[in-house]
Amino acid sequence: MSDNDWTDRIAGERMEVDRLFNDQVTASSFSSQQWGLVMTAVEFEIEGPEDPETARIVADTSKLPSIMPELDRIDQQPGMGQQSGGGGSGGGGGGLFSGVKDALGLGGGGADQNTEEAEELAQRYAEKLQEKLESNGRWQAICKQATD
Repeated sequence: MSDNDWTDRIAGERMEVDRLFNDQVTASSFSSQQWGLVMTAVEFEIEGPEDPETARIVADTSKLPSIMPELDRIDQQPGMGQQSGGGGSGGGGGGLFSGVKDALGLGGGGADQNTEEAEELAQRYAEKLQEKLESNGRWQAICKQATD
């Protein structure tokens, strides 16, 4: 069994976390479509699955730079980048959160800032996913599957 087979067994939890995490995506500079693309580039790993007490899910975001140009293209498509969320990778697009970010000097930072934000969001998602697995009583079984 490969290391990533455990991810195939948590589809239900992923769907729940996706729904619960939507508020954080909305508060970010990413649209729903952009966040979906970010998630295609993120892989989840369990660090130290041998000990479920100390193990943790981490987001492998090493592939994010390869999709960042596509995020910009989504943002430039009329109506596509602004469907929900802060409105895209450029920090524009309007909305309360975007305006607050711009006022604080947090918006419009370009690809590096977008990559950093995507990495931070992906790791928060990983933490929420682990919390969900722990609350469902599945964490130990998932850790065992990750070691097989």
